[in-house]
Amino acid sequence: MKPAFKTILLTGLLVTLTTLSQAQPAIGQGPAAGGPGPSSDTRAHMHERMDRHVADIKAKLKLTPDQEADWNNYIATMKPPANAKWPDRAEMDKLSTPERLDKMRELRKQRDDAMDRREAATRTFYAKLTAEQKKSFDANTGPQYRHRGAWGPRSQ
Repeated sequence: MKPAFKTILLTGLLVTLTTLSQAQPAIGQGPAAGGPGPSSDTRAHMHERMDRHVADIKAKLKLTPDQEADWNNYIATMKPPANAKWPDRAEMDKLSTPERLDKMRELRKQRDDAMDRREAATRTFYAKLTAEQKKSFDANTGPQYRHRGAWGPRSQ
């Protein structure tokens, strides 16, 4: 696999992991549908899982003291924003179709900008790793398909 493609793929997977770590309401639920969002217990559990995963990766990387600041910047950039929220359904219903399309374009641009920042942070941090650390990073930050699903079990 070409190095540039592998890095882009890795970045996309990290963003996906970060996005999936946020509790997503079921279809027809959550603030977008006028229903309740994920409970604070669910959010707390997801944040604990994410924190454990981050700590596990950090331990496997065996970072040097010189790399700690780079790691902290990388992790801070990868965390989802605390103020992220669904658009208000009632507010969206009041908009005309072109206005809704404009609002959705604006939200999509915000997500794309966040993904661009995460990609840049990943590339910057990855460039500062040793060859051995890069292998460990690659092995521990890819897709987490550990269940039998469309792609089958994760092979190791």
